[in-house]
Amino acid sequence: MIDLAAKSLNGPVIRLHPKDNVVVARVPVAAGTSIPGENLLARQDVQAGYKIATEALKKGDPILKYQVTIGFAAEDLPAGTMLHNHNIEFREFDRDYAIGRDYVPVEPIPDAERLTFEGYRRADGRVGTRNTIAIVSTVNCSATVSQMVAEHFTAERLADFPHVDGVAAYTHSTGCGMELSGEPMQLLRRTLAGYMRHPNVGGVVLIGLGCERNQILTLLADQGMEPGPLLKTLTMQEIGGTRKSIEAGIAAVREMLPEVDKARRETVSARHLVVGLQCGGSDGFSSITANPALGAAMDLLARHGGTGILSETPEIYGVEHTLTRRAASREVGEKLIERIRWWKDEYAAGRDTQINGTVSPGNQNGGLANIFEKSLGSSMKGGTGPLMAVYRYAEPVTQPGFVFMDTPGFDPVSATGQIAGGANMIAFTTGRGSMYGAKPVPSVKLATNTPMFRRLEEDMDINCGEVLDGTCTLQQMGERILHLLLRVASGEKTKSEELGLGRHEFAPWQIGIAG
Repeated sequence: MIDLAAKSLNGPVIRLHPKDNVVVARVPVAAGTSIPGENLLARQDVQAGYKIATEALKKGDPILKYQVTIGFAAEDLPAGTMLHNHNIEFREFDRDYAIGRDYVPVEPIPDAERLTFEGYRRADGRVGTRNTIAIVSTVNCSATVSQMVAEHFTAERLADFPHVDGVAAYTHSTGCGMELSGEPMQLLRRTLAGYMRHPNVGGVVLIGLGCERNQILTLLADQGMEPGPLLKTLTMQEIGGTRKSIEAGIAAVREMLPEVDKARRETVSARHLVVGLQCGGSDGFSSITANPALGAAMDLLARHGGTGILSETPEIYGVEHTLTRRAASREVGEKLIERIRWWKDEYAAGRDTQINGTVSPGNQNGGLANIFEKSLGSSMKGGTGPLMAVYRYAEPVTQPGFVFMDTPGFDPVSATGQIAGGANMIAFTTGRGSMYGAKPVPSVKLATNTPMFRRLEEDMDINCGEVLDGTCTLQQMGERILHLLLRVASGEKTKSEELGLGRHEFAPWQIGIAG
């Protein structure tokens, strides 16, 4: 387990662990600057968030950050050298998975003492944080019709239904020209069904063209769903074309609006909060501020009976052993290892992808040398508690506590899977500044550093850079984050909701071939 309490701010740098052979520049450090407490001089100008070697390194020596290997010295490097992808070698190394060795059960807070929020209790026992109507396309061919139905319902047209938070379309680029059966079609149907039965959705209009491979009736039967007053279906070729389908879709929504508007918020336990954990535009401070602070919030949420979903499989690669060691069972640990091996040996083998080493230009500019270093920070969002379950993409999440869902690292695709799995909130950390929103769930954005927060305050919900500034501890920030999540779950709008984001971020994972 990574020791987050060991780090110390020391003038211009941060030491993350006593046994590390690097420190991280807290502010820009000029060449020749003496580093207090480290007995060295910076040999080059070092940008904030970048690493400095604290001892002479021989070629092949491991680079240690939080006492975790993030790469190897590509050449002999004197103390004081700035370390980045130009002089850090990315290569495989043995990792001891030690499944379950560090498992420690969560100490639950008694029911009577648990935090609460105001949510929409649904018939299946789950709780929504918003109350919306979803317009869902079976296929790209019905995407425009679906979007136009949703766009009809402006705030003015919904004014008579104050308990309906909006009408949103969920359209995509597939549904036909794909395998008729098998994992790609199952994944698409699982994702669509996850949105249709989501606790934040009070009613659904499902729109198909008619000749597509992803047929309406087959989709519903496959997912154990049936049409009804709050799940209406439309087939464009049967109704009579585009205009008539738009009119029929609008009429269907109008018919269900009074019923959906009957929902009321009520006080519920925080155990009903299910948070999808995301990071995008990461930087060298992600593993120091926002990600571990969010992890502290998730540790606390787990004690209150809630759920945090860590995802983005390529972004735990290299530190997956820190998760398997906390697995609640051998089965859980082995499921995570199997997903990692699938990515490495089958899905991404031989391709220029993140899991094979290279992170995005934005990550590199923010001080991250490779995927090992990015994964070190990314994994911290889940906290330090036991890993209770591992899920495939868009599978229903039923196990409370800290769980993992296999998804790509691309944020909209990953978050779509989490929401389909039942996440009623997204918590999104960012160092470079990611402008993200999701429907039908609110997305809370956490900034890793104060300069970016101030520059992009219109998009950021909370400034975790205060940890770096020394005005707030990680634990204090974690508590702030959890209370913000509960306020948002109760109806407080996020910055992304105020900006209207989320209308185009529905992005199911496409893993099959087109033809």
